[in-house]
Amino acid sequence: MREATLRDVARLAGVSPRTVSNVVNGYAPVTEATRAKVEEAIAELDYRPNVVARNLARGRSGQIAVVVPYLDTPYFSELLQGIIPRARAGGYNVLIDQTDGDPEHERELIRRRARGFTFDGLIFSPLGLAQRDLGDADPTLPLVVLGERSAAGSFDHVGIDDVAASREATAHLISLGRRRIAAIGDQPYPTGEAAQLRTTGFRQAHLDAALEVDEALVIGTPRFNRADGAGAMRRLLNRSDPPDAVFCYSDLVALGALHAALERGVRVPEDVALIGYDDIEEGRYSNPTISTVSPDKEAIAVTAVERVLLGMGLGRGT
Repeated sequence: MREATLRDVARLAGVSPRTVSNVVNGYAPVTEATRAKVEEAIAELDYRPNVVARNLARGRSGQIAVVVPYLDTPYFSELLQGIIPRARAGGYNVLIDQTDGDPEHERELIRRRARGFTFDGLIFSPLGLAQRDLGDADPTLPLVVLGERSAAGSFDHVGIDDVAASREATAHLISLGRRRIAAIGDQPYPTGEAAQLRTTGFRQAHLDAALEVDEALVIGTPRFNRADGAGAMRRLLNRSDPPDAVFCYSDLVALGALHAALERGVRVPEDVALIGYDDIEEGRYSNPTISTVSPDKEAIAVTAVERVLLGMGLGRGT
């Protein structure tokens, strides 16, 4: 049996092929009654649009690139689980690249100049580039930047308010009666905007509570990972006046800090309270479980795909 064509759908629905195309691709508004007839015909005939042919006709590759610093970070792998099905629903495959924070590779991607970069839109979480570098992005590239790298440019930015979230996380620790609160994850250099915003929120919560920040308790880490979290926690516990709470700038940092505390016989949360950031699945299965800031990765993923598809003139992914 041959597959149903767009003309078959048009004939069954009693509309023109152009109207069917408009419904399938979202090119033009149609009445709800017409849309319902077309969608009913599509379902009855089990019509499947030829995505490859459609993209070729548009002069597109049918690919969206999603570029992250590290694929071994649960936050990004969980984010991809939301991005991929939404992109597929919009008729696009997803190309995944890991930059390891290499600024030259990241720069080539946003300029779309490197050989073999064939994608129609880019969802990008930069690490090696500073905020000012994003202004060099190819203005014809539908680009959505994830995270904290907002900058002037012809691209969209999808993220959460890191300052407010970090402020609330620290305020929660203060509300528990903790007064010597440490922070693990500060990155005071040009590409460390995410960490710097979280440090700002940490400081604001102290200011709100009329508490002074002990600068010796603000510990920097090169990455947001378990090893750096454990190392920083050991430094804090070696002090003669260790903290009674720690705000960790990622759940991986918090898991490392938890491991270091437990190996020293320090009880969590009785002796030291911990809170992380990212709400990764792994944190729900630690013992004890990690309190965390949840950035709503599903909403971020859906919004990012919708914005990049809008940048390609495809409505809300239709």
